[in-house]
Amino acid sequence: MDEEIADQTAAINMEQEPVEEPSKNALKKANKQKKLAEEKANKSATNTTKEAARSEAKKLIGYGISQACDDGNAKQGITSIDVAKDEDFSAWYQQTLTKGDFLDYYDVSGCYILKPASWFIWEQIRDWFDLRIKKVGVRNCAFPLFVSEEVLQREKAHIEGFAAEVAWVTHAGSAKLDKKIAIRPTSETVMYPYYAKWIRSHRDLPLRLNQWNSVVRWEFKNPTPFLRTREFHWQEGHTAYLTQEDASKEVLQILEFYAGVYEELLAVPVIRGRKTDKEKFAGGDYTTTVEGYIAATGRGIQGGTSHHLGQNFSKMFGISVEDPSAKEGEKKAAINVFQNSWGLSTRTIGVMVMTHGDDRGLVVPPRVSEIQVVIVPVGITAKSSEDERTSLHKQVDALEEILKAENIRVEADKRGYSPGWKFNDWEMRGVPLRLEFGPKDSAAHCVTTSRRDIEGNDGKGTIQITELAAGVKSLLSSIQKDLYGRADKVFKDHTKTITSWDDFVPALNDKNVCLIPHCLTEKCEDEIKEMSARTDSDEVVDEKAPAMGVRTFSEPILALTLKKECLL
Repeated sequence: MDEEIADQTAAINMEQEPVEEPSKNALKKANKQKKLAEEKANKSATNTTKEAARSEAKKLIGYGISQACDDGNAKQGITSIDVAKDEDFSAWYQQTLTKGDFLDYYDVSGCYILKPASWFIWEQIRDWFDLRIKKVGVRNCAFPLFVSEEVLQREKAHIEGFAAEVAWVTHAGSAKLDKKIAIRPTSETVMYPYYAKWIRSHRDLPLRLNQWNSVVRWEFKNPTPFLRTREFHWQEGHTAYLTQEDASKEVLQILEFYAGVYEELLAVPVIRGRKTDKEKFAGGDYTTTVEGYIAATGRGIQGGTSHHLGQNFSKMFGISVEDPSAKEGEKKAAINVFQNSWGLSTRTIGVMVMTHGDDRGLVVPPRVSEIQVVIVPVGITAKSSEDERTSLHKQVDALEEILKAENIRVEADKRGYSPGWKFNDWEMRGVPLRLEFGPKDSAAHCVTTSRRDIEGNDGKGTIQITELAAGVKSLLSSIQKDLYGRADKVFKDHTKTITSWDDFVPALNDKNVCLIPHCLTEKCEDEIKEMSARTDSDEVVDEKAPAMGVRTFSEPILALTLKKECLL
């Protein structure tokens, strides 16, 4: 492999035929044409007001039409994000996803098409998480999509939490079904009748199953891509233990895996916490969660949940075993097993986009980016000969092969568009690192680098071709680390410990995460939410804004825990 790379490097270095420099008159003419084009573009932009741009963007979003340009002349529409993240977060988010080629709209409201670039991220998450749960003894399985109404109603406290969101099948073709069938909103009631069948002895425990699937929750509250969708992809783990102690250990183990998905893969800092009784999973004993922070809105967002269900479901579905401590001939009451359920969904992708994205579009961490590096040929003009173009492309191909040999996900962009158009296109897609290679780079035996996470000259650099693979790997590692570092600093800077009610609302208004003493009663929680709700008429509330809001913990896990004395 080293010999192949050496040969490819030598091939690049051999292609050092001098390229004819353009004349002074040609440069003068080119600069004049460039200036005229810029003046024309500025005049056109002035005639199009910001309000009109936003209106057009929302119109496109509403009809689910992607007008990202497919040709170098931008004949089909706008080719960049035309809404600032801090001015219209909702429109920015929708444009970033569609123009970044992450998603397209479907003709069923609340359902979305995940394109290869975003699905690749989910695959990376799935592979990372799947490896870890298998190492601790969890096995994958697949249960049916449908659940009968009779079974669904067996656990009323549970289904009440999903009742408004359950989608029902009532017809098969033109024939009405005798009994309507639900499409699973989650799989407790699908799986647990069979747990009762399979678990016959304490020797069958623990039973630890997980499935990767999609579920349907017919959400009516402003569906939002990745965050609040009527069908979403996730994993759901369902486990059963003989003792509560063992079940409780697993709850925190899975929660730590979820935190790892965000922090290690997506470069997103999270708080690990235990929810209040009011916010916990319907039918469970308690719920733990990882929660992110979206700086643009100052809001928290739920990232993944790991629930301890206690014996609530096992009593309902008759999942029990004989007490193993019973001596021969001794009769003891059967033990209902202790259960957990835990789930992480494609919401992860939305949280990542909102955390790292900027006014130019997506910013994707290298560990989960489908394309980590893009190589863009530059310096070829209309006066360049075909031999010069062929020579440069041959060298670009060799650079691509060097990186591929090191398992770096790279693509050489030799499309017939201008370098500037390509730069804009790849920036919108969030590719972490761009390499520019032209005749001058060839002569200097180097490539020019441009980091997606750092704008302008501060993100530029060079790497010698002889050090290409090592240099690219080092840059990708730095980008991953720096993305997390910047997000973590913002999170920490906006996490405040509040011990006086007078300071609470102002801290919320300043987009902070607040750690406060709390008496843990639902009445108290409701009062705090009501008294801290925004009522000022100056704030315009966008009903289509991404779905986030107040997140409440009884206490942060592995973080600051305050005395449970109410602020009120």
